[in-house]
Amino acid sequence: MHTKVLSSGIRYTNLPEGYVRPESERPNLSEVSECENVPVIDLACDDRSLIVQQVADACKNYGFFQVINHEVPLETVERVLEVAKEFFNLPVEEKLKLYSDDPSKTMRLSTSFNINKEKVHNWRDYLRLHCYPLDKYVPEWPSNPSTFKEFVSTYCSEVRGLGYRVLELISESLGLEKDYIKKVLGEQGQHMAVNFYPPCPEPELTYGLPGHTDPNALTILLQDLEVAGLQVLKDDKWVAVNPLPNAFVINIGDQLQALSNGRYKSVWHRAIVNAEKARMSVASFLCPNNDAMISPPKALTEDGSGAVYRDFTYAEYYSKFWSRNLDQEHCLELFKN
Repeated sequence: MHTKVLSSGIRYTNLPEGYVRPESERPNLSEVSECENVPVIDLACDDRSLIVQQVADACKNYGFFQVINHEVPLETVERVLEVAKEFFNLPVEEKLKLYSDDPSKTMRLSTSFNINKEKVHNWRDYLRLHCYPLDKYVPEWPSNPSTFKEFVSTYCSEVRGLGYRVLELISESLGLEKDYIKKVLGEQGQHMAVNFYPPCPEPELTYGLPGHTDPNALTILLQDLEVAGLQVLKDDKWVAVNPLPNAFVINIGDQLQALSNGRYKSVWHRAIVNAEKARMSVASFLCPNNDAMISPPKALTEDGSGAVYRDFTYAEYYSKFWSRNLDQEHCLELFKN
C-alpha cells in the first residue's frame, strides 16, 4: 500500500494482507438475509401517539428505525452527497493535506477506524468533522470543493433539528416529558463522518466497519441509494438494511441504552463492502455534553429493578470507547452495576 488512504485511484486486484480478517471473524455474506419489517416511521403522520408508540416498539425490538417525511429538504441531501463524492474524487495529494490518525483532532481525513490501535484494518476512508457550533468549526473544514462548507453546514443544521425532534419522541416513548432527554444531554456536540468505501477485491474477507455500537446518543445515517452495505444484528443474526429513498436511518446509541435503563437497545451494526462499486454514507452523531451525567430517571428504576448501569459522564465514556478496539465487547458492559 503506497498511500495512507484507500481512495488513491488505485484499483486493487487482491485484498492487501493487513485487511484480511481471521476466518472466525469474517462477514459470512452468504448467510445474511434482508431485514424483514424494518420499522419505517412517517414523521408527517397526524397521530402523534401512534408515532410515539412506533418509536417505542422500534427502540425496544430493533435499536434503529428509518424515518420518512422528515422535513430535511431533498436538495440539501443531494448536495451533501454530491460534494462528498467530489471531495473523495480529489487528487490524493490534495486530500492528504487533511490526513491525520489522531482521534482527538476535530477535522481530519483518515482511514479504517483507529489505525494505530487495531490489528486488522477496515476497507474505509472517512472525513471526520465536528459540526457544532458551526461558527467554531466550519473555518477548519475543507475549502476544496469550494461549495463544501456551504452545503455541509446547511445539512448539519437540518439534521440537528431532525435529531432534536426524534429525541423528543424517544423521551415521550419512555413516558417522560418530551424535553427530558434533551435536558439531561445538555448542549449536545455534533460530529459527522463522511464514509467512503472503495470497490473491494474480496468483500467476504473484510469489513468497511466491523460490528459495533455507537458511543453517542443518537446517530442519523444517510445511506447511498445505489449501493447497500448497512447490516444490523437482530435476534443474533446479521441482516441487511437496504436503503430507502428520501429516508434516514436513526440508530440508538449507547447513551440512550443507559438513559433508558436498558429498555432500549444500542444497535450492533456493521458496514460491508462491494466488489464492483464504491459506496458512500454520511453519519451524523449527536453527543451528550462532556459533563452530562448519564443516569436513568427515577421513573425507570422504580419497578424494583434498580439502575442497570452506574452513573458516568459522557467524557468518561468517550475516552474509554476510543481507548479500545472497535469490535471488542460492548463498552457499556464496563459500566454495569
